[in-house]
Amino acid sequence: MSRIGRMPIAIPAGVTVEIAENNKVTVKGPKGTLERVMVPDMEIKVEGAEVTVTRPNDSKRMKSFHGLTRTLINNMIVGVTNGYEKVLEVNGVGYRAAKQGKKLTLNLGYSHPVEMEDPEGIETVLDGQNKITVKGIDKEKVGQYAAEIRDKRRPEPYKGKGIKYADETIRRKVGKTGKK
Repeated sequence: MSRIGRMPIAIPAGVTVEIAENNKVTVKGPKGTLERVMVPDMEIKVEGAEVTVTRPNDSKRMKSFHGLTRTLINNMIVGVTNGYEKVLEVNGVGYRAAKQGKKLTLNLGYSHPVEMEDPEGIETVLDGQNKITVKGIDKEKVGQYAAEIRDKRRPEPYKGKGIKYADETIRRKVGKTGKK
């Protein structure tokens, strides 16, 4: 039995979970509403203040979807109550970020500034000129947008210049040495 899949999910106060046909799960909370269609074979039940996920049989496919389904529902519940955020740091001389309305402008040593529009349901907040916080209720979208920002200039291993996650460590390399 899946250790994660069999654990019940507690529904906090102020959150409603509804399951429609084809396992369409809708979670409403103080921060907003999330919808997702889960694997149709999984049995998702709301009992009191708990959500339980059970699998119909022990086939390899069902075993692999059991824990995933439970985790996705749990992430939706955490998202509408607390929300998710990822912090990015811009390192490098002359590298900076600026925000104007919903537009994030990054100066990353290219000949032109890189402009990015905040997607629906995602908000970027600047802390100074080199800390970007990506916030939202959908864990998947927050992670995806943070990864897209990081991709504009990945950290390089010699000087550590570029955009990195706040909790990421960059493996540094030693540069060239002169002749003897």
